[in-house]
Order: sequence, then structure tokens, then C-alpha cells
Amino acid sequence: MSGNRLRVGLTGGIASGKSTAATRFGELGVAVIDADESARAVVAPGMPGLEAVLERFGRHLRNSKGELNRRALRDIIFANPEQRQDLERLLHPLIRADMERRSERATGPYVVFEIPLLVENGRGDRVDRVLVIDVDEQRQIERLMARDQTPMQQAAAILAAQATRAARLSVADDVIPNTGSVDELRHAIDQIHQRYLSLSETFAGRAAEIT
Repeated sequence: MSGNRLRVGLTGGIASGKSTAATRFGELGVAVIDADESARAVVAPGMPGLEAVLERFGRHLRNSKGELNRRALRDIIFANPEQRQDLERLLHPLIRADMERRSERATGPYVVFEIPLLVENGRGDRVDRVLVIDVDEQRQIERLMARDQTPMQQAAAILAAQATRAARLSVADDVIPNTGSVDELRHAIDQIHQRYLSLSETFAGRAAEIT
């Protein structure tokens, strides 16, 4: 399905702790392919994705440096679900292709794909396991307000635009509750890393048998 390496999809709602988890995986020597990095790359100046976005949503979204004003675009799409879907249709194929290219260049026993919208866009054949960093909605809102100085109403709207907590948990192969300290989350990643190392050996062996 996905080559000879285990592919883990890391996801969770906004302000759940995904970035902390991804950072720890990287510190452990695991290749982390970040969907947000690919999303920025495909709309960089000179890239076809930028021209497609400007054509659809307006050239006023290009700033003085020739870059996409991502915050202004976010305000547009959160106010209109149909426009958000248009943006996804434009960019998601480009983002996925960029992530695959990065994965092909990566080394290591397994690969982590950090994909905030993994549940919303469908698991498909991208990953072999889904790891959810889980936190309750109230805690998400509190963290988002503290982290980004986001008003409560906007924070609640951002959560409403994402998959529900129940939907994420329904597709999870592995779940790490993030209700404690950063150190506790990092320790949980250390533990699951050992499990993935073991699984990756089995996965590689099965792939070798098939080929």
C-alpha cells in the first residue's frame, strides 16, 4: 500500500499538542513530513498554487513581498464553507504531491506525516496508522485563546470547522491524551516511538516478502 516503510499519520484538533509531538519525533530521529510546510511551499512566490489562489480569491491577497497573505485568506474561508472547499480542491492535490516528494527523500525506519486535516480529508492510502493527540474541546479553546490571543467566538468557530473529537477518535489506531505537562506528552511519544520501531521492522519484513 505505501512502500516498504511504516507511515504514521499524526493528527489532532487545533491546539491539541501536535506540534510538540512532531518536534519530539524529530528529536528521536524520525522523519516528520509537515502538511503545513507543504501548504506554504505550494503557494510560495512563483509556484502555480499561488497563482491559482489569487485567481480564485483575489489578487489583493498578495502582499508587498509578493507572498500570500495567509491570515487574510483564512478570514475569507472561515466565513464561507463553500470557499473553503474551493481552496481545498485547488491546493490539496498539490500539498499531497509535495508531501510525497519529501517522504521519498526522507530516511529512517518509519515516517510521520503531520496532517491536521487527516480526518476531514480522508485517510485514504496515505498512512498505515493514525496517531491522534487527544484533548477535550474546552481545553483546546483555552489553549488557542492563550496561544494566539484568539477571541473566544473565533476560537469556537475554528473548532467547529474541524472534525469533531469523536470523529478523530473513531479513525485512530493509537491515541495519546494530552491533558498533562509537555514533559508528559514527550514521554508518551518516547514510548510509542518504541512501538513504531517494532512495527516498522515487521512492516519492512512483510514488504520484502511481497516484493
